[in-house]
Amino acid sequence: MDTRKLGNTGPTVSAIGLGAMGMSGMYGPADRAESIATIHAALDAGVNLIDTGDFYGMGHNEMLIAEALRGVGRDRYLVSVKFGALRVPGGGFGDPRRSVDARPEAVKNFLAYSLERLGVDHIDIYRPSRLDPNVPIEETVGAIADMVKAGYVRHIGLSEVGSATIRKAAAVHPIVDLQIEYSLISRGIEEDILKTTRELGIGITAYGVLSRGLIGGNWKKNATSPTDFRTHAPRFQGDNVDRNLALVEELKKVAARKGASVAQIAIAWVLAQGKDIVPVLGARRRDQLAETLGALAVRLNASDLAEIEAVVPKGAAAGERYAPHGMATLDSERRPAN
Repeated sequence: MDTRKLGNTGPTVSAIGLGAMGMSGMYGPADRAESIATIHAALDAGVNLIDTGDFYGMGHNEMLIAEALRGVGRDRYLVSVKFGALRVPGGGFGDPRRSVDARPEAVKNFLAYSLERLGVDHIDIYRPSRLDPNVPIEETVGAIADMVKAGYVRHIGLSEVGSATIRKAAAVHPIVDLQIEYSLISRGIEEDILKTTRELGIGITAYGVLSRGLIGGNWKKNATSPTDFRTHAPRFQGDNVDRNLALVEELKKVAARKGASVAQIAIAWVLAQGKDIVPVLGARRRDQLAETLGALAVRLNASDLAEIEAVVPKGAAAGERYAPHGMATLDSERRPAN
């Protein structure tokens, strides 16, 4: 397994991480046994970074991971946990006006539950899932730093925040990575955020590399189930999905010439954007995992990258990546003042 270091101060991780969100119903029903088998297969292949959130399935995801990791040596994996997103009975998220709780006392509360559900004595990378607009990021990071000193957390990460917030957080404690959406059709970080993380020596763990399956090559229109949050995502609706799938058809031609799948091309493109970027892929099944890991063998030269840029140019995607209320929670989408 190829490896990459997370930022200047972070751990060495597999070049591709495993995102476990889809194993807990966010994309519709998932098979528990197959999910556990997929985690085992990832570990056997050398994947050592497993990403989750305490709000995925209201704790289900952490307990699933704990079951899969039972008996596995603690030195074989690193677990990255997002916290703070508020849920309500019935499976929904909290009031958009107060959808995240990152108060210092909440940090310690969420952490206590995650440690118990995961069955571990420390979490390797701990991060607020979103910026809490009611709490200075310095207070949130300071509380996590206290947990680093106490031994319950090894490293601090961030998620979906902009440059100004990154700088404030890094002034309190070293930040190892920023988890943020980055793909061929989600390239917002190239405008400002990526420059900031590179200046400060902070890595990127990129999620949404296949845009939640949209550019994975197998997506079919109207394929979502009622429990699939993509049902409400603008990129999967109306004419938007048709325009986006047209981009995929062009990308398939590039993939065919490289002897790879379109998903592998999309993953290889992210891998090629810098050694400081680690894609986190949400494989729910072993066959998906095998295809994902196959991207590590795909080498894209300058000509390949230019061809990909020509068929999927920056800004070509139709529709936002989240519904309006979701976009409103993203500090990363707030453009810096000129």
